[in-house]
Amino acid sequence: MLDIRYIRENPEMVQQVAKQKGIEVSIDGLLTFDVERRRILQELEQYRMQRNQLSQMMPQLAKQGKKDEMEQTKEQVRKINADITLLESSLNDVEANLRELMLRVPNIISPDTPIGESDADNVEVRRVGDVPVFDFEPLDHVALGEKYDLFDIPRGVKVAGTRNYYLKGIGAYLHRAVQSLAIDLLTDRGFTVVDVPVMLREEMFTNTGFFPLGLDQTYALEDNKYLVGTSEVPLVSYYSGETVDVEEPIRFAGVSNCFRSEAGSAGRDVRGLYRVHQFAKVEQVVLCKNDPEVSEAILQTITKNAEDLLQLLELPYRVVSVCTGDIGQGVYKKYDIETWMPSRESYGETQSASNLHEFQARRSNIRFRDENGQLQFCHTLNNTAVATPRILIPLLENHQRQDGSIYIPKALRKYMNGVEEIRPK
Repeated sequence: MLDIRYIRENPEMVQQVAKQKGIEVSIDGLLTFDVERRRILQELEQYRMQRNQLSQMMPQLAKQGKKDEMEQTKEQVRKINADITLLESSLNDVEANLRELMLRVPNIISPDTPIGESDADNVEVRRVGDVPVFDFEPLDHVALGEKYDLFDIPRGVKVAGTRNYYLKGIGAYLHRAVQSLAIDLLTDRGFTVVDVPVMLREEMFTNTGFFPLGLDQTYALEDNKYLVGTSEVPLVSYYSGETVDVEEPIRFAGVSNCFRSEAGSAGRDVRGLYRVHQFAKVEQVVLCKNDPEVSEAILQTITKNAEDLLQLLELPYRVVSVCTGDIGQGVYKKYDIETWMPSRESYGETQSASNLHEFQARRSNIRFRDENGQLQFCHTLNNTAVATPRILIPLLENHQRQDGSIYIPKALRKYMNGVEEIRPK
């Protein structure tokens, strides 16, 4: 959520960003409600002052025995109370409309965010690692999974519907191993590991900027709760409504299962493990001072953490700067990390890193005291250190060998009882 004062001062720029991000919201309409709200508040204040003045007069009138004036004054107070009731009702309606529009207003974007309409317009920043050149016909991850009994998609679909799966044997070990590697890497770099709740109240999704625009991507439960699509939601919400000490940034590594409905993605990436309804993530979430230089440096650091993990997995990847049409409502600046997937003959997104500035903290009311003792809203950042089973796609496909075996990167072996390769039985 942006500061309403910022919107008042920069309406055309905010409307332009909404257009660039593909978000339908009328800033003129919002400001009309804002003006009406302030008008009603001013009128209410005047009525309340009049009521207080009249109320203070009544004891004196009673003391002086001026019954007629007393009754006239009481009637005036009754009329003012009726007017106040009507104005308060109008104020509630105006504030509800204003809040609905405020929740749709996007965050501004960084000066170096590319302008574009979709992920096709994202701008490559760097490539790391060599794309493999096979001197045999490589298999895709689905064929490899079937060959080595690593997962079972047909039975997953049978029991849970489309985009579901079972992980089995070595497949399940790989799934756990990459998570363990990410947890250890982040622990060594000062992150606190947190196993988070995955069923949260609607308010927490709104506070972190996932509602109302992302409602269709989320599974609804009873009691006004929803399943999380990322531990970013519970980790940012951890400090909602609190004043925190960010002299040193707060660094969380969230571990959770995640769930997404993938509404609107029918026909996209339907084969295999790329786009599924249930998955697991290790997520970096950082809270820091509202200093753009500080949060920019942290963005680079958490991006590097994810890159370092891919290098430990010995996978080729590239980093792209995400354009306006792909960046998301609350994000100020974002990088995607895309790992080479031979079966797609292209890079596919496996991680992303975002700086949201004050957007989430303002909605969640998370503040800190600056050097002058003044309360300020924090900056928040997040990054997917690893998401699985999607990471299994490049892990299996890039490391397959001509003799039919699949190489296990050295960094994973201690989490897999020393297994160095997957071989045909």
